[in-house]
Amino acid sequence: MKLTGPLARVLAAFLADPTEQRYGYDLMKAARLASGTLYPMLARLMDEGLVTAEWESQPADEAGRPPRKYYRLTGDGIRIAREELARASLDATGSGFQPSRPSPQGAA
Repeated sequence: MKLTGPLARVLAAFLADPTEQRYGYDLMKAARLASGTLYPMLARLMDEGLVTAEWESQPADEAGRPPRKYYRLTGDGIRIAREELARASLDATGSGFQPSRPSPQGAA
């Protein structure tokens, strides 16, 4: 999985409460993404088995709102999301493992 900034924001939104189901508009707001970015990303995560989705059976309100599709990380999704975000955090802080490089000629 290539962790991009938008994907990191979506994974972080899911990990805020990994057991909670999230619907698309809620994820769009939490990750500050447009629908054209979010929904293809969710489809890829579903294809990879990291996210599941299900339609709500009946909207909670009777105001004519259409049913929502809810998304949730799978067990593997939670594990991989945590690993990827931790790795990205280490890389960003410079604390991650970096292979040693030869020192430049003449450097002490």
